[in-house]
Amino acid sequence: MKVVVVESPAKAKTIEKYLGPGHTVLASFGHVRDLPAKDGSVEPDKDFEMHYEMSGRGAESIRAIAGALKDADTLILATDPDREGEAISWHVLEALNNRKVVKSKTVRRVVFNEITKTAVLEAMANPRDIDMDLVNAQQARRALDYLVGFTLSPVLWRKLPSAKSAGRVQSVALRLICERETEIEAFRAREYWTIGADFRTPQNQTITARLIELAGKKLDKFDINNEAAAKAAVAKLAGQSYAVSDVQIKPAKRHPSPPFTTSTLQQEAARKLGFSAQMTMQIAQRLYEGVTIGGETTGLISYMRTDGVSMANEAIRTARDVIAEDFGRDAVPENWRVYKTKQKNAQEAHEAIRPTDFRRRPKSVARYLDEVQLKLYELIWVRALASQMESAELERTTVDIAAANKAGTFRITGTVVLSPGFLKLYEEGVDDKSSDDEEGTRLPKMTVGEAMKEEGVKPEQHFTEPPPRFSEASLVRKLEELGIGRPSTYAAILEVLKARSYVALENKRFQPEDAGWLAYAFLVCFFEQYFAYSFTAGLEEKLDEIAEHNLDWKKVLKDFWQDFSQHDPKDPVFSSVKDAVTRIDEKMGRRGEVLDAINALLENHFFPPREDGKPARLCPACNKGNLGIKAGRTGAFIGCSDYPECSYTRPLSAGSNGHGDIAISGPQEVGTDPVTGQMITLRQGPFGPYVQLGEVEGEGKAKTKPKRASLPKGVTLEDVTLEMALKLLALPRTVGLHPTSGKEILAGLGRFGPYLLHDGAYTKLKDAMEALEIGINHAVEKIAEADARRKGPRQRAELKVLREIGKHPDDEELIQVIDGRYGPYIKHGATNAPIPRGTEVDALSIDQAIEAIASRAKKGGKGKKKAAPKAKKAAAPKKEAAAEKTEAKPKAAKKAVKKAAPKKKAAAKKAAAA
Repeated sequence: MKVVVVESPAKAKTIEKYLGPGHTVLASFGHVRDLPAKDGSVEPDKDFEMHYEMSGRGAESIRAIAGALKDADTLILATDPDREGEAISWHVLEALNNRKVVKSKTVRRVVFNEITKTAVLEAMANPRDIDMDLVNAQQARRALDYLVGFTLSPVLWRKLPSAKSAGRVQSVALRLICERETEIEAFRAREYWTIGADFRTPQNQTITARLIELAGKKLDKFDINNEAAAKAAVAKLAGQSYAVSDVQIKPAKRHPSPPFTTSTLQQEAARKLGFSAQMTMQIAQRLYEGVTIGGETTGLISYMRTDGVSMANEAIRTARDVIAEDFGRDAVPENWRVYKTKQKNAQEAHEAIRPTDFRRRPKSVARYLDEVQLKLYELIWVRALASQMESAELERTTVDIAAANKAGTFRITGTVVLSPGFLKLYEEGVDDKSSDDEEGTRLPKMTVGEAMKEEGVKPEQHFTEPPPRFSEASLVRKLEELGIGRPSTYAAILEVLKARSYVALENKRFQPEDAGWLAYAFLVCFFEQYFAYSFTAGLEEKLDEIAEHNLDWKKVLKDFWQDFSQHDPKDPVFSSVKDAVTRIDEKMGRRGEVLDAINALLENHFFPPREDGKPARLCPACNKGNLGIKAGRTGAFIGCSDYPECSYTRPLSAGSNGHGDIAISGPQEVGTDPVTGQMITLRQGPFGPYVQLGEVEGEGKAKTKPKRASLPKGVTLEDVTLEMALKLLALPRTVGLHPTSGKEILAGLGRFGPYLLHDGAYTKLKDAMEALEIGINHAVEKIAEADARRKGPRQRAELKVLREIGKHPDDEELIQVIDGRYGPYIKHGATNAPIPRGTEVDALSIDQAIEAIASRAKKGGKGKKKAAPKAKKAAAPKKEAAAEKTEAKPKAAKKAVKKAAPKKKAAAKKAAAA
């Protein structure tokens, strides 16, 4: 008997079917142990001893595996084929050794790149031992993350209450986002002009060319930088005689991109499908684990965490056959393509992400997948197939048209696809496309000296644009270029930044939040060298060297900690994490010194130049003090240096209070409420400006607060009219009754922004003005869209029925077998029951299904049904049992009283001592 351990339950069911009798396949459900989030989990002064802790689910998994091992002679660890998977196998083995259940049993490690019967059986035939260098590389990464996080985060909390934590790699990604935002803020647009001209060819075709040379001088981008210069150029060029001065025709080729790696899949899924990195990896995981096709669960793609770009020879042969069948033999290159990674420190030696069988075309598997799964599978299929197709053959034609008096020269370029090759199937997406070529435009045949009739010279004004903010795709690409992080970490990095409110996604682009700015500034001011791009990339290279058996992992940790904790290198004893925190705290000094450094670094962001020419940090209320970042119990804010004489404050927001640069030194009258007759005033609070109806009335417990409403983001103080103030004070307001449910729809402004509330569910609105003005029809549409998103793709799609078993004898309701996320299951009404172990879907009888449903309902499973009439007779014995329990209660009470006595005595002693 052999016990096989994999990571997910879906994979366990599939692999057990492949292996057959004599094998029990169980899931670890990912990591079974991890470093607990508390001080002392890594002890530098004890040779970096790491204290792991079992997770709740991990403990359950280990108990199940240990139980199965009692009757087995072999343990096979078949977790994922990467560092994390290798570490999971080691942790499982360590946990089982601690329970002393392995002893003399044979332990082997197997890896497979895809979940197909052939791949699994081949892996089982070629087992190996656990690779401790891969395990130690993962342990080193985990220890580094822990040491950085648990050393800096406590300091960060004390110095900056708004910040939450500091991660080793996430902070570098945050730095990229903040520094890009700094570039955007520092950007100043420059004006420039281009000159175009329409020409009529001898073939009577109109073409448009761009000016590249004026009066014998080649033009740079900013040579024509104002309207006067543009008009002067047009005056010289219009009405002249023109002829073709040069024609260049160059053949060109475009080669297909290699199959996907983890990062390129995340980038392309973001560009073409709009998926987040996390969503992409979740869907890819499901495709890797497989779907049920013809009663058997089959993995559709190879392993999705990889840096590799190569494919197995057998996969390439199949791909070439499919290309020939679908596109003709001409689309297949004479020699197959071999790709090599350009990344110098690519981590894994796995294949690229590809279909497990190219013959499973997207159309043939569409009925087994939901909408988003099909989109991602098709993207992977076309990219991998196109990588083995012929190159596209192009023809690039460049024509120069010059004035007879040499006043200027115009140029037009056209690119024509002569043979599409792989472009028949796939073309890679781009983030920001900019090209002067008119792709796909075939120019007429032109010869040197041929006359061209000028039909109009037109100037066009342009302004330079700032660099774009990072999207998920471009940030992942940048991290990969810098060698920061690894395929399995990118999705987690982005999610952590969003979860900590360090960044926000605006129009699918990352924008730093106030807390993100503060964390970035703190780390750059005081720990710049440890969050430098080169330093972080260098650590990644060292982790790779550990995995490649070239470097000792404890040495990497020692070298890092010796420097990071600023310990005397002559002292052989390492300081603890607590000592390092104390030392760093002492070196950084008081909070005021920290805030001064952050104010200096972020001055241009929080205090940009004022339009009135006054100093940017001059307090607008007292005109004496300087504004600066202050730290309070509830977080950071902007305040005046002359406090308490000047109590001006405003929330953190780039360049202003978020509502214009005008400060409110006292209540300003807006108008009278027509209903109550009370005055509405505009006031300044600690969290920004707000409108107030009336004044505070009464004293002490009888004191009543007037109604208030904060100004929404984007609304300036000048925008506050009586009409707007009345609308703000009326929130939340009733929009109307929902036509389907008949329930009330409310619109309001909450902690997380404007919203609609219907039937207990919130729907986010675009901005505050929408909350003030939205009507019932638009509100119903918004709620319907939000409900569809909340249900998720699998719930929106119809359940995929694999088989109908028959009707249940108790209620005549249909029993079905459904294709679920983790494999097939039995469905009867609201009860979902697992298929009995070892039973095939096609062989499942109605008696087995009824028994499984009853067993599930008895255990209190999902949608537990009421007992059938026959079962109600069993209520009598329960009454007898209840009576027995009632008789036994006095004894239990007596025991409880006896146990309680010592506590009373102890309390009395404490009271006497006090």
